[in-house]
Amino acid sequence: MPTYKYPRPAYTVDIIIIQLEKILLIKRGHPPYLGKWALPGGFMDMEETPEQAAIRELEEETSVKVKSLEQFKTYGAIDRDPRHRTISTVYYAVLDDKLNIIPKAGDDATEAEWFSLDNLLELAFDHTEILEEFKEFIG
Repeated sequence: MPTYKYPRPAYTVDIIIIQLEKILLIKRGHPPYLGKWALPGGFMDMEETPEQAAIRELEEETSVKVKSLEQFKTYGAIDRDPRHRTISTVYYAVLDDKLNIIPKAGDDATEAEWFSLDNLLELAFDHTEILEEFKEFIG
């Protein structure tokens, strides 16, 4: 494993899952933003691609399994994570309305629940901004 003289940012993924005009959110079980709602997501492991990390994090935090995701956008504001410099790629999927998926919280999520896209509360990190841009993207 290389050691670098210069600091490197952490790389994370966030996942937007839509079904029946609702979005899947998790309640954070650890700081920062303990107890706040957020997009499912987390840190990429060294042996996986960003999409693999997104698929893994989604399943770990919500029990929702998908085979693939589409890449939406990458976010890299300097202060987007109070712990350290973090860059995150956001992935998304719109699920078939007939699936009736019931999420189950796991890993560092204490709850996983569907919320109306039209009536969202304030979310952790920059996830409110991400969802506003995503709503414009999907029209």
